[in-house]
Amino acid sequence: MDYYSFFAAIENSAIGAFVRETLNVLPIVNVFHVLGIALVFGTIFMVDMRLIGLQSVTRPVSRVANDLLKWTWVGFALAAVTGLLMFAANATTFYVNLQFQLKMVALAFAGLNMVVFELVTARNMAIWDGERRTPPSARFAGFASITLWVLVIILGRWIGYTKGFNFSAPPAGDLDLDNLFGAISLVQTAVG
Repeated sequence: MDYYSFFAAIENSAIGAFVRETLNVLPIVNVFHVLGIALVFGTIFMVDMRLIGLQSVTRPVSRVANDLLKWTWVGFALAAVTGLLMFAANATTFYVNLQFQLKMVALAFAGLNMVVFELVTARNMAIWDGERRTPPSARFAGFASITLWVLVIILGRWIGYTKGFNFSAPPAGDLDLDNLFGAISLVQTAVG
């Protein structure tokens, strides 16, 4: 199978072209992607810190997780949808980008870590749920989760610095630089 042709078709789709070619859509999608990742990481970080034993040690793990993980899924849905939109806009660029590939591997391992935790470690949670110190497997899962999500974030930021995007600047008529520079001058005059 010719994967490049497959990704080129995604990139040339109506949604890919819309995200890539419509002024400000890609930056707005990127902002919401970052917000989604922040929500995912922030909530997972708090649960993982409880698993490691560095936060909320007087609260049961199940309560910390139940209070936060619904927000994790909201953030994950937002990050997934916006990530797919950004991918569609530049699929051929991402397809060959090493940092993107490594990010997807780290994301897959973060998901695998969650599945193993849920199916193996959390199965006995009733025994250790209220304990200040969780079992080694829970601490390992928390540490691995934080490590993998930090890696996902680092690689995600790195993507933007390793390969350009497949779009050209909007036509000059779409950008009103005179008004932009005029506004900057007004601010400088008012401040200075």
